[in-house]
Amino acid sequence: MVEKDLIREKIKYIEQNLRKLQNLADLSGETFRKKFYYVESAKHLLQVSIEAMLDISQHIIARQRYRAPKNYADVFVILVEEGVLPEDKKDTFIQMARFRNRVVHLYHQVDEDELYEILQEGLGDFQEFIKSIVGKFF
Repeated sequence: MVEKDLIREKIKYIEQNLRKLQNLADLSGETFRKKFYYVESAKHLLQVSIEAMLDISQHIIARQRYRAPKNYADVFVILVEEGVLPEDKKDTFIQMARFRNRVVHLYHQVDEDELYEILQEGLGDFQEFIKSIVGKFF
């Protein structure tokens, strides 16, 4: 059985970060790109929010005794296979895991334009994840 308190705590953390990310998304592209601290804040908040998603997912996989993931992207594949996450979001969640890996290991390849695009178009993906988890386990 999953630990609902642990999942709630991680969801709350993601939601707090989403509010901060939305503040960055509300900036003009020019303003965002001009200030290194906006760019670095976005990078960090996206990374740790995705890591919280992965923590939730790995907890569910372990507690539900689903198959062991091969890598971070596979964590989301498993939850799609098990009906926890929607099939139509699978590629998006895989891309999020890959983005997290790039921020951690290839940080010099993540540029301001990519970050700003994620802020403008990708924050709803976190909400989709939360909605799916809450719908399945709460």
